Amino acid sequence: MAAIDHPTTGSTLPNSQPSGNSRAPWIYGPALDLIVGCGGWSAPLLLVAFLATKSHAQQWSVAFYFLALLFNYPHFMATVYRAYHTREQFEKYRIFTVHMALLLVVAGVLAHKLPVLLPWLFTLYVCWSPWHYTGQNFGLLMMFTRRAGLAPERSERRALYAAFIASYVLLMLSFHTGPSTDEMVLSLNIPARLAFWPKAACAVFFLGCGGWALARFWRRGASSSGSGEPAGRRGVVLAAPVTLFLSQFLWFVFPVGLELTSKLQVPQTRYSTGILAVLHSTQYIWITSYYQRRESRAAGQSAWRFGGYFATLVAGGIALFIPGPWIVSRLFHADFAASFLTFTALVNIHHFILDGAIWKLRDTRVAALLIDSGEKASPAGAAQSSGGASAAEPAPAKGIFGWLAGNSGGVRALRIAAVLLFCAWGLMDQVRFYWASAEGRLPELQRAAHLNPYDSSLQASIARADQKTDDGQSAIAALTRAVALRPQSRLLQHSLAHALLSAGRYPEAFDLYQNLLSRYPNDVDALVNAGLLAARLGHPEEALDDWRRAVDLDPTQANAQLYLGDALAARGEEQAAARHYRAYVDMVGAHPEQHGNDGRLTTGALIKVADADGRGHRPADAAMGYDAAAALAHSEGDAMMESLALAHHAEFEEVEGSRQRAAAFFQRALALDPSQMDVKDVAADWAEYGQFLRRSGQPERLAFACLLHAEQLLKDSPGGSPGEELKAIGRLREASEKTLGREAAEVRNHLEEVLKVAVSLPAAAFSRP
Repeated sequence: MAAIDHPTTGSTLPNSQPSGNSRAPWIYGPALDLIVGCGGWSAPLLLVAFLATKSHAQQWSVAFYFLALLFNYPHFMATVYRAYHTREQFEKYRIFTVHMALLLVVAGVLAHKLPVLLPWLFTLYVCWSPWHYTGQNFGLLMMFTRRAGLAPERSERRALYAAFIASYVLLMLSFHTGPSTDEMVLSLNIPARLAFWPKAACAVFFLGCGGWALARFWRRGASSSGSGEPAGRRGVVLAAPVTLFLSQFLWFVFPVGLELTSKLQVPQTRYSTGILAVLHSTQYIWITSYYQRRESRAAGQSAWRFGGYFATLVAGGIALFIPGPWIVSRLFHADFAASFLTFTALVNIHHFILDGAIWKLRDTRVAALLIDSGEKASPAGAAQSSGGASAAEPAPAKGIFGWLAGNSGGVRALRIAAVLLFCAWGLMDQVRFYWASAEGRLPELQRAAHLNPYDSSLQASIARADQKTDDGQSAIAALTRAVALRPQSRLLQHSLAHALLSAGRYPEAFDLYQNLLSRYPNDVDALVNAGLLAARLGHPEEALDDWRRAVDLDPTQANAQLYLGDALAARGEEQAAARHYRAYVDMVGAHPEQHGNDGRLTTGALIKVADADGRGHRPADAAMGYDAAAALAHSEGDAMMESLALAHHAEFEEVEGSRQRAAAFFQRALALDPSQMDVKDVAADWAEYGQFLRRSGQPERLAFACLLHAEQLLKDSPGGSPGEELKAIGRLREASEKTLGREAAEVRNHLEEVLKVAVSLPAAAFSRP
């Protein structure tokens, strides 16, 4: 019931006063009307849905899918039933029942042939849904005010209409703030800082305009029946309009308010198609069943029963949504997930258009049945029809549709068989959905695939389950099937590429990234990973180009900055490399929560930036960089990187002519716990210190002891020969031993004591030229 009233046309509506019936202004009664019809149960159900999706995601997903079968699908059928079940209604809305329906069928065919259209179609549905909900809430609010004898004045109606529009705009701003989190939903990507104040203004406008109109209703409710009317009576009269206004607040304004004041985010698809859809659908069935009952009784059909009507809606709803994707998927091997979204979007869009046409309070017949609280519609209202037939005598349909609507035994049996068939199909679809939602449980996922293997989402779930069992090849096979079903999905292609990388199939991963970039040349993640593979496969220039493009497109890509720095440093372009290392370090500092495991990378980048500062004659910056690197490594408990930072700092201080400071940093590095470091790194530190001692004019025996210790460390290291490192240090030790002569034997016999002397040299020992 998307648009049953409009602020510029409400004056044409008769000011129906409530009759003497004690049930006025209610539809079915206060409890059901307030809870279901006015959305009084919104707060507890929204809370339950929020908590359930956090802790019981699969169970809630299955429960919602079952609720869709019971309420969502039937509410679409209620509109179809109203527009198609008589020739009079069918002809009255022919442009919607025929022409618009055919146009949407063409759109569905195009969406299957050109998958790039599906996100646009689905985004239209996601963004239209809240407007549809808004129209229904507003229309029901207008209906209840008139049933209560409070026909809104033009200013009040406009204020409420503007308030409801503001709540919709508020939600749309939320949907389109930042990038989309769903590849099927497009976003305007409005920066959060630009969207904040418009959101706040919409919320204030909604509360101000709506509160003003409701206050006017309250005052007019008192004056219309005299000052002696008790406040309790006015409260009963306004209970429905106020509850509907509060429901609109809970559905649209409150979630965005939480988003503005916390880190919660309103999810686009789940919000439009989740619990809010269930609330809207039950509300819709509540009012359409009332309308259908009154219309049937006005036509003299006293046999109308809600049970039979609801069974028709359930079976018809299943027919609208479930057979189409199954048939298209099984016959044409189309992706079931994409096909289901296509049918969902098209059926919804047709529903929105058709619903806006048939439910308008300015339509005399609709007004007579919804606003007059008596058991019979007014004669004038009942007779109103653009086709000339009276409501009491609906024109029968002709041809096959007329035969199907007949009462012969064969037709009734056919209708019962169709209902049973669709219900069985719906049950089978529910079972498959239950199996397909069993994330991580491979046997159930495989049972779902046995029913329909042409489902990219299901194949991706099977791949994730295979990866948990370390079956990489099966995961790659499942992801390959998923990509074949939905080649336009970047998410699936990235998943397949990562699986190929994990399996060491680098050429295939590289080819996949090249194909992905041919479709999406600005995919930054693909550029970064393609660069890594290009470097690994021996194409350094191509890697540089990919990383440069990635950084140009998104300077906040920390990994791209780091890789680009490494590549430029390997080419000898140290100052250019330092700019990218510095950018990486700045990003890590700005967002430490996103780089919790990058301590070693960050320390390495700090050291390289400090090296570049030292060579660029910026000693103060270099010293600060080395200190920061050592401090970070120490806080991370990474002795190896701390030792590296101290050694680089020592070398820098020696170049700057401060041997005393250089000796202090070398000694700090050697004092670190060697058990926390790689043997090669420890040996390198000792060898470098030994050479530093020789360059500083210290006794040769001290330098020899350090070189000898480094050589022994490498010789005794477990896990194989150190190779070239051992040969290089061996040559240095031999040269020192030759210089030392016979004293070398004494040093060998008292190595530990000599080493202690070497690492305990005071700063003053390095002060002489």
